[in-house]
Amino acid sequence: MSFQFGLIVIGDEILSGKRIDKHLCRVIELLRERGLSLAWSEYVGDDAQRITATLRRAFASGDVVFCTGGIGATPDDHTRECAAQALGVPAVLHPEAQVLIDARIRRLACENGEPYEPTRADNQQRLKMGVFPSGAHIIPNPYNQIPGFFCAPPGSRAAVYFVPGFSVMAWPMIAWVLDTFYADFFHQAARTEHSVVVFDSQEALLTPLMEALEREHPEIAVFCLPSVDHPMHGRHIELGVKGPSGLVAPAWEALLSGLHQVGARLGPEMVRSG
Repeated sequence: MSFQFGLIVIGDEILSGKRIDKHLCRVIELLRERGLSLAWSEYVGDDAQRITATLRRAFASGDVVFCTGGIGATPDDHTRECAAQALGVPAVLHPEAQVLIDARIRRLACENGEPYEPTRADNQQRLKMGVFPSGAHIIPNPYNQIPGFFCAPPGSRAAVYFVPGFSVMAWPMIAWVLDTFYADFFHQAARTEHSVVVFDSQEALLTPLMEALEREHPEIAVFCLPSVDHPMHGRHIELGVKGPSGLVAPAWEALLSGLHQVGARLGPEMVRSG
């Protein structure tokens, strides 16, 4: 796989603390369920220049990037226009999005017992939610049929996918993207993470062992997670190795051997697969 997965969460409400972001954890779960992983994430407020710069980097990254938020039709929703600016193309009303939004307008009128008036000011405002960068493709929205969109170079698996900030819409849309475009990458290689709790030690004392493991097992990542107030283990370090399942076992044995040699006091072991 020549690309990685990234996430951009847009909105002042996240950075101000008015709302707590739930997208990061859920996107990690959606990827993990499919044997994939998230490589990076960014948060950005509703500043148009900053959004444009962030999206320009995303388009240039060659990664598969999910972008949540800012695709409504209120003045603080800049994402659609910023995406067009980042790509250097005009923002235009997508014909398929227009049909979907118009159907939504007609359905709302019927439900409310009102006449269907597509030229009414509020309905024209709704159509702005279908203005995407020229050349964009739509992402279906099972919640209310107002689509998201994505932009991808021809023939490339890399793309930036834009979905609403609402979880009830965003998460099914992200799942649809993964299942529709990236199923051939699911569970390509089993990965394992094996770690152990180390008591009464310090990171500096364990660093030479970690460096030796990375030299001797270059396909494996070594990780060290110190904790000072764990409710069960108190002050400790979780030390482990992770990578392709077939390569983790020898690195794990080498890690345990090295810990025994330095007289480390060990606690519970943990194994995670994904």
